[in-house]
Amino acid sequence: MATLVHLRHATTHDVLACWFGVDRSTITRAVGEVRPLLAERGCAIAPGVRLRTLAEVIDHLGAGGKSGIVDGTEIRVRRPAAGRRDRDKFISGKSKQNAVKTMVVTDADGRVLLGSPTRLESRADITHARQLGLAKRLADGPAVEVLADAGYQGLGAQTGGRVVTPPHRKFKKNAPDWYETLYQRQRTAHSSRRIRVEHGIAHLKNWRALARHLGRREHISDTVQAVAGLLSHQQTADLTPTRQR
Repeated sequence: MATLVHLRHATTHDVLACWFGVDRSTITRAVGEVRPLLAERGCAIAPGVRLRTLAEVIDHLGAGGKSGIVDGTEIRVRRPAAGRRDRDKFISGKSKQNAVKTMVVTDADGRVLLGSPTRLESRADITHARQLGLAKRLADGPAVEVLADAGYQGLGAQTGGRVVTPPHRKFKKNAPDWYETLYQRQRTAHSSRRIRVEHGIAHLKNWRALARHLGRREHISDTVQAVAGLLSHQQTADLTPTRQR
């Protein structure tokens, strides 16, 4: 229970110790033991069925003929101590803040299927996806449609068109009016399908431990995967019809 409160509200160990009437070290030890166990559970897609790896997610989407949506998100972390050699690697080029990146995969309904391990330095979305093996698994795996934003342009050619990104602009200057209308319509249609992953990321960051991570950076991957598993369990429970008596 202390671990759940810590993940949901980012409550400090000192406060939790007062609430539960134990020593602070007891809370620290409990969170350190339970958090990896929650991370190992994976994301629930049905009662008793969970996905734990990217390969399992792709196989699940391929078996059901479903589309997936992928996007990267940054989680703010504490700045490394002064004098640390790799201190500047955590600075995000987009937000200009100290952050780590994780990749989130949802289905077409916005249900979270995967929260990837984080990288302890800033990098582009497409680079992170390649390092996680997304391109290779899609190219060698089942025929799966994966929607992504412009940050993943280039993966489509590597995966045989399985990664679908917004269309490129063919006219940079003096575009005809008919082309601007068509271009905007295509981008709007793609964005309306891809928006579900943004909702999934927003639900993840409703957990205060991911809104801004104030703990040790070595634990952020377990935190992301633990929260993704807990959120997916709730989403699965909400979609499961209750028995009528």
